[in-house]
Amino acid sequence: MQSPADPPRPPAHPARGPRAVPPLARLVLGALLAAGSGFAGAASTGTPIKIGMSAAFTGSSAGLGIEYYRGAKAYFDEVNARGGIGGRRLELVALDDGYQPDRTVANTVRLVGQERVFALFNYVGTPTLTAALPVLKSFDAQGVSLVGNLTGAQIQRNVPYSTNVFNIRASYAQEMEAQVEQLWAAGFRKFGVFYQLDAYGRSGEEGVARALARHGARITAEATYRRGVTADADMGPAMTHLREAGVEVVLSATTYEAGSAFIRATRDAGWNVPITNLSGVSADNLLGLLQAAGRKTGRDYTRGLLNTQVVPSYNDARFPAVGEYRRLIEKWKPTLPAGVQNSTYRPVAYSFLGLEGFLNAKVIVEGMRRSGPTLTRPGFRSALERMEELDLGIGEPLTFSPSRHQGLNRVYLTAVQGGRWVTVNRWQLRPGQ
Repeated sequence: MQSPADPPRPPAHPARGPRAVPPLARLVLGALLAAGSGFAGAASTGTPIKIGMSAAFTGSSAGLGIEYYRGAKAYFDEVNARGGIGGRRLELVALDDGYQPDRTVANTVRLVGQERVFALFNYVGTPTLTAALPVLKSFDAQGVSLVGNLTGAQIQRNVPYSTNVFNIRASYAQEMEAQVEQLWAAGFRKFGVFYQLDAYGRSGEEGVARALARHGARITAEATYRRGVTADADMGPAMTHLREAGVEVVLSATTYEAGSAFIRATRDAGWNVPITNLSGVSADNLLGLLQAAGRKTGRDYTRGLLNTQVVPSYNDARFPAVGEYRRLIEKWKPTLPAGVQNSTYRPVAYSFLGLEGFLNAKVIVEGMRRSGPTLTRPGFRSALERMEELDLGIGEPLTFSPSRHQGLNRVYLTAVQGGRWVTVNRWQLRPGQ
């Protein structure tokens, strides 16, 4: 049995580059390709348009996939109620990968080869998507695209995978740069990083390192943990390592359960250092866990808790998309399909991830609408690449091009005020506060 917390020494970074397809998936993929299981042309008029999603619907990261799915499903339900796309219903085929890369690989093969989805959509997680990218690339002949994903990593933004993937959100590098710039301007100089020991965590850590390098500075200390740990994990050793290194602020790339365990460890030890996190943490689930723990101990675990987001607050009525998202969530009350039920997770009313999934759905639907009367995969990809200044209702237009498959770039700063996340113009912090 593995210990949840790794030794705090930073790991050696393995060489980057395309990952090999796991042997089992390679065999299955080869059989599917030999059978000609994919299609690049038009689907039959009147048949459902299948869209495939692989995400964590169970396990310690279930909240990521569930909220992402619910936001998208609310929009798809509304589109279907208004006649679908050219009279065809949208069918969201969701498979659970439990935040495990090998399962994401198998799901991708199944979605394209067996379910015969038109496009892939709303994948969740850096390590999972990273593993699936070579499989997606293998379907080039069928023209399969992936639109929207809950990861700000660079690998799918770079050749050879950038052709197949349309990223809607800002990157983790952009989020970490925003965090470092805010904190540097406030006087912080000793930066610690706490991150998941995989492609997700490394994306965050590398973003911090690059941003600090622009100031001629380096990360003071790092600590890691292994993917899959739960909220009851002992993060004391990681916390102690960073504290003894004298860091003034901890920048994190974690999941909500691991993040809550680390934050509780710091506050229980009387260490009130500011702690930030990326949008991928699921800030709403993180806050819920910390508030529940606080009710038991009488401590405020949310003090000094900060986050960056890639969508506006779901409470900000200035943005038309926020009102639309909230209205459709209430109207359709989306639930998980029978194949990916989770009896232990309780969905939140609204969330940053739900809003992001909702916006992703608007983009993929608009791409299909602009594809012309005959919906084909090449036509769909071309329509996305011609999409300029699309108004999503969030105050930032989305633009794709053949050479740029990232649609949005804005990063939002948030902090906990009055027991909830609020968007702020800058973080009110100073070292030693």
